[in-house]
Amino acid sequence: MKKIIFFATFLFGVFNGNSKLEIPAYTSSEQTIVHTGDTVSYNQKALTPNWVAYELTRDEVAGTVKRSNEYQEDPAVRGRQATLEDYRGSGWDRGHMAPAADMKWSSKAMTESFFLTNMCPQNNEFNAGAWETTEKMGRRLANTYGKVYIVCGPIYTKNHFGTIGRNKVKVPDAFFKAFLIESNGTYAAIAFVMQNIPGHQDLKASSMTVNDLEKKIGRNLFPNLPDSVEEDVESKIVKKYWGI
Repeated sequence: MKKIIFFATFLFGVFNGNSKLEIPAYTSSEQTIVHTGDTVSYNQKALTPNWVAYELTRDEVAGTVKRSNEYQEDPAVRGRQATLEDYRGSGWDRGHMAPAADMKWSSKAMTESFFLTNMCPQNNEFNAGAWETTEKMGRRLANTYGKVYIVCGPIYTKNHFGTIGRNKVKVPDAFFKAFLIESNGTYAAIAFVMQNIPGHQDLKASSMTVNDLEKKIGRNLFPNLPDSVEEDVESKIVKKYWGI
């Protein structure tokens, strides 16, 4: 979405320091951390990620590494970050952005998926329900097309849920996720926004174009697509690719 690129470049000096297709536009002031299985932009005011992006392949989905469950602080963070104590007794889940089930291909990737830089406070029913539905969709897309590019993160609007813990970790109002696939030389993309609340949230009803999501979050996604195809891919949803 070229308008967002221009606006962000003028104000914040956006640069594309990474040519991977899943990486969104980001600024030189963001603390980005490259892990084995994902890349994180960490927000030291909210103490949650701005976004987490990764590529998932068919072979990676078939991985056999067991789930770690060893939540821990991220040793790569410079400065403040959330702690285990912030979440303990809060009533909110440590909700994965890049799910552990997508990191079964590497012991190190599995361990790093439990870093708190990959976590946001999530409603338990949402975490195990609507959000998990998007995670399963990612694995299905990887199996169908061989590879899927994924970027996701929190959305803060009115901060209805306040903060948790001594460090005041912000509880997101909602979450976004966008998928990009390539099929027979053609790219396609879809985006979702889901509220951080219990109850059923239908995938189709939660879907939108990537352009519409970019307007909501003020960030350009998939900027490393060829310019000749980016706007076309991000401005529409081609139903046949998504199975919803």
